[in-house]
Amino acid sequence: MNRSLASGVFSVISAKVVVLVITAVSTPLLYRLLGVSGFGEYSFLMSIFAIYMIFVSAGVTDGVRKFLAEDRTERNWSEHVVGFYFRLAVFLAALGAILLFLAARVGFVSVAFGDELSIYFYALALLVITAQFRDFARKTLMGFGLERYSEPLKILDTVGFVVIAIPFVYFGFGVFGALAGHLFASMLVATTGLFLVHRRVSLSCFFSRPDSGFPVKKMLTFNSMTIALIFLLMSLYHIDIVMLQRYTDSAIVGNYRAALTLAEFLWFVPLALQTVFVHSTSELWSQNRRREISNLASKTTRFTFLLTAVMAVGLGALADTVVPIYFGSDAIPAITPLLLLLPGALGFALARPVLAVSQGNGQLRYPVGATAVAALINIVLNFLLIPRYGMHGAAIATSVGYGSMFAFHCASARVIGFDPLADARLGRSALTTVLAAFPIVGLSSVITNPWLALVIVPPVGLAIFLTFGLLVGAMDPEEPFEVLRAFPDPVGSMAETAHNRLEGLGITGLPTNWLQSLLFLVGLSLLVTGLFLGLFGSGVGSLSFW
Repeated sequence: MNRSLASGVFSVISAKVVVLVITAVSTPLLYRLLGVSGFGEYSFLMSIFAIYMIFVSAGVTDGVRKFLAEDRTERNWSEHVVGFYFRLAVFLAALGAILLFLAARVGFVSVAFGDELSIYFYALALLVITAQFRDFARKTLMGFGLERYSEPLKILDTVGFVVIAIPFVYFGFGVFGALAGHLFASMLVATTGLFLVHRRVSLSCFFSRPDSGFPVKKMLTFNSMTIALIFLLMSLYHIDIVMLQRYTDSAIVGNYRAALTLAEFLWFVPLALQTVFVHSTSELWSQNRRREISNLASKTTRFTFLLTAVMAVGLGALADTVVPIYFGSDAIPAITPLLLLLPGALGFALARPVLAVSQGNGQLRYPVGATAVAALINIVLNFLLIPRYGMHGAAIATSVGYGSMFAFHCASARVIGFDPLADARLGRSALTTVLAAFPIVGLSSVITNPWLALVIVPPVGLAIFLTFGLLVGAMDPEEPFEVLRAFPDPVGSMAETAHNRLEGLGITGLPTNWLQSLLFLVGLSLLVTGLFLGLFGSGVGSLSFW
């Protein structure tokens, strides 16, 4: 991974960590302030809005990001790209807002979703406009490689929402208060972002016309395929929420959304990688550097598996503790759906970077096909299971749909021309997860005090997981340092110093005799589990003064 790519990843991940922290604090507040039913209504509206905005903004945002990142020799290429997509953004935003307003005005929304929800769609019509220019500005900056500007805007968006929404909801404005937060934040980010874009390329390019050789047809074709891809992805995200609202009630939707919120925390690194890889790998594809692409994709798959798996194991082990503390006792019904969602969340996490590399190629036919099959599986299973099993059925259906994404996109990647499994070491990574799960789950099960469990299990579990990862050979001892050294200082320099100090230890991976090694590792896992059970089962885990 070169330093420029790593810098982009670092910027995106840093912003996503900040957004994750803010969201992690604000979401349970909204859950408590809105109540379970109000939170369910808000979640449903946001799902409908997300699906609707695909047709308004998906082609604009992904298109401007991709084509700005391409290394073109045409004169005034950047100005023409920004101008083309700016005009398209204005047209689609106006059209989208008018259609949504009319749908609410003539009663279509009332017929489809009920009278009690139709009033909110007028606010959503305004949000269409502000959200369109917010996303256009951020993705344009990303296309220029200016993640140092685009990612703080994401933080500004989250902070702006919380600053307005939480007080408004607290003072009794309910769901309207939450929507007001989105309106304010998106307007603030749109204004700031367009100003930053104007500093790079004058927004007067809105009125310019490109030369006859400008690839308008190619851009529009890419847009149509992008819209199809994003629509299919968003159906995986939101169709379960929409169907639950149709077949159950808002309280069930609220608790299911709570389970999804926790499961989606596993995705922050894969989503950051996907965000950067779309435009960063476009240059590699334009230079036909397929071997480098396969190497990058497969290593990313491996590290994504390891990072997401340890988080999933820890979250699953602590689900009975985390859910009531985080959302309150009203959310206890969300525990089982959360456990059902975790396997699929892991599969979806693995699929995201693979999909991003495929998008960078620009040939979206196969990624769209792969996503369509997964989305169809998801829709059919939700349709079959939700009426009978409610949110548990939704969780099973969504988990299967999420998990199938990885398999289908690996097949798609091979057709496109790269191998995301070349150095993925899926078998060793899976073995690491299984072996480490025994002591991690054992440790969490015997610590009866919830706060003590939250303090002890995550760091001890991470240490156990990394130990098994090195022993099994899922990762080489030097690989984490190779990744970290490519990041900007002080991370890069600190990783270099740490690697030099540890270089002489001579740690190796799994020995060549797999049977003996497997027996040894299984025995080690059971031994560690037994030690935890003996230590904490004797009473340490039930200390009452915590």
